[in-house]
Amino acid sequence: MSVAAEIPPVGALLRTWRERRRFSQQELSNRSRVSTRHLSRVETGKAHPTPEMLMHLSENLDVPLRDRNRLLLAAGYAPRYQDHQLDDASLAVVMDGLRRLLDAHLPYPALLLDEHWDIVDANAAVDQLLAGCAPELLEPPVNVVRISLHPDGLAARIRNRAEWGSHLLQQVRHRAERSHDQRLHELAAEVAGYLGTAAATTRARGPVVTLEIEADGTPLRFFSTSATLSTATDAALEGLHLETFLPADDETRRRFDGAERNPGNLVRRR
Repeated sequence: MSVAAEIPPVGALLRTWRERRRFSQQELSNRSRVSTRHLSRVETGKAHPTPEMLMHLSENLDVPLRDRNRLLLAAGYAPRYQDHQLDDASLAVVMDGLRRLLDAHLPYPALLLDEHWDIVDANAAVDQLLAGCAPELLEPPVNVVRISLHPDGLAARIRNRAEWGSHLLQQVRHRAERSHDQRLHELAAEVAGYLGTAAATTRARGPVVTLEIEADGTPLRFFSTSATLSTATDAALEGLHLETFLPADDETRRRFDGAERNPGNLVRRR
């Protein structure tokens, strides 16, 4: 069966994305300046959209790049966005730059993650946080959400497991809702199972949610920041995000400020 035969009609796909964003035809019309009459005709297959119209509507619907390609294919057009493997030579300069950011963040932990929270790369400081996890959880692809909350992962060492777990679960659910990625829906269900009722009742206690974790018997506190490539035009790069951790108290800062800035580490995976 051909790829095109597996893709629903373009009008049905557009309607699906509009409904996922909880837009009425009128709201999408207001945002895109495309008449409701024309939108209706496109969705019902009575009008055939141009590639420019599809890209314009995709922008207003915040459709991921891979799904924009599916819309183009469904309408009989060639895809516009590349989707390389992350080790492809065409992405080497970008990936090298991101890895330099990881090492520049030493002595504090930093990870490069894909859209499913699988580790693409990490700096040396991450190793001491993952020490003691079950070997099977450290086999690639290593999923940081799973390893954080799995009973054989970091769960026993995270002092504020319910609070941190609730934060992670909300992040996964939000991304699953935006992307409608089945793997993310499954990850959210898995995480919810680890947390039980605690996730629904936990609220943050400070100005930011912190990760409170024991390492070698020492309690450490971090807050995190996340950065994405807002200019990505390759679908493989669109889902990448750089997760960096910074000390949330003086004790944690002192513990890491004395560490060697060694760029070699054990969790570089891809």
